[in-house]
Amino acid sequence: MTDSVALPIPMFPLGSVLFPYTMLSLHVFEPRYRALVRDTLRHGQEFGVVLIERGAEVGGGDTRFGVGTVARIVEAAEFPDGRWALACVGTRRVRVSVWLPDDPYPMALVESLPETTSGADGPDLLARAEHEVRRALALAGELEEAPAPATVELDADPLVAAFQLAAVAPLGPVDRQRLLEEDDPGSRLRLLADLAQDASALLAFRLSGG
Repeated sequence: MTDSVALPIPMFPLGSVLFPYTMLSLHVFEPRYRALVRDTLRHGQEFGVVLIERGAEVGGGDTRFGVGTVARIVEAAEFPDGRWALACVGTRRVRVSVWLPDDPYPMALVESLPETTSGADGPDLLARAEHEVRRALALAGELEEAPAPATVELDADPLVAAFQLAAVAPLGPVDRQRLLEEDDPGSRLRLLADLAQDASALLAFRLSGG
């Protein structure tokens, strides 16, 4: 836990993970989340995104993971029927302290999770993670399943680049959540490299016809 003060924030549970410094596009059609968007635009542009552990995005009654990312709305367009198209960017990781009543939409008290810098082995860890993710993306591309090209450009800031790699790696949502929950940047890069290596092995097996 951190020493930061827990603050209330609207929450948007999704079937996917948002990382800091990465983009999120949303098509908002459910009435309660339309209300969330209107209130967010009126009061501060930010809401939290958490992965749904069990349940569905629509209808409520879901179980949610406790670590997520704050999303800041950078572009919003409302359709005549009240639906919204949003472009958002992840800003910082947060931990849910307390879930508040879903009235009219999910709310929680959250604490910001500070980001630290990698140690002396940071550049080597980032290089390995980048190599493994690009290899996995190349293999996924051969299967026409790559979420991004293997040549995707990364930010010059190592922290940003690490989150970008986590976002584009061909991994499932639970593995992405493991990366999001890892507080130590070096451990996060090691885990990312290992997960991408495992993904490459599976993709190579599929490509071989196995």
